[in-house]
Amino acid sequence: MAYETIIVEVEDHIAKVTLNRPDALNAINDQLMTELADAMAAAQTDSKVRCIVLTGSEKAFAAGADIAMMKDKTYVEVFTEDLFGPEIDAINRVRKPIIAAVSGYALGGGCELAMMCDFIIASETAKFGQPEVNLGVMAGIGGTQRLTKAVGKAKAMDMNLTGRFMDAAEAERSGLVSRVVPPKKLMEEAMGAAHKIAEKSMISTMAIKEAVNKSFEVPLREGLVFERRVFHSLFATEDQKEGMEAFLEKRTAQFRDK
Repeated sequence: MAYETIIVEVEDHIAKVTLNRPDALNAINDQLMTELADAMAAAQTDSKVRCIVLTGSEKAFAAGADIAMMKDKTYVEVFTEDLFGPEIDAINRVRKPIIAAVSGYALGGGCELAMMCDFIIASETAKFGQPEVNLGVMAGIGGTQRLTKAVGKAKAMDMNLTGRFMDAAEAERSGLVSRVVPPKKLMEEAMGAAHKIAEKSMISTMAIKEAVNKSFEVPLREGLVFERRVFHSLFATEDQKEGMEAFLEKRTAQFRDK
């Protein structure tokens, strides 16, 4: 599929997906979401890809959903077409690790898109927000749910009710992002993290992603049992044998995803 709103580059087992609507600050519209869902699904099935990095421009990761696209839609239209729903579901089905590299604005749908990734690395210029209340609506693809789980009720309520932005330093303190780096170092840091992940057993990295995500969905006791059983299951892999033998032999493990 030829893409118009994103750029996809695959190199050294990393799929780098760049949002590319510069004239609209990477605002999210139907076409971008369709192309992004397709690219993510393709990365999931590509045996050469072991990790995905999602990024935007230095000025904006994504400055929100495309208001011009949405303003004349009716309830019946957005409900019956399930606006953004199928594309979000497709992205959520990706089992390989996804890193968001965020610089500049990540607002509304942009903040929500970043939160769909497994963790966020932000530049010092990053600004996160859910300002949908200023438009007479509310967040619709995770801004009241994922944000609350990431930063807690008080900050999520504050951001959703007032529309205020959270800068990178506060986002790191609050647990929304994993690390903050200078703007010029953002892609180096994100790609470095992706390469570290790509060196691991993909069976393990996918299992870890599934287990961490499970913690948000089930009670602690059930989550602990799930974690333990998945841990046990990895002893059926060749990668477990290779990893432990390499550790004892003081050499780098050569994982084969088997």
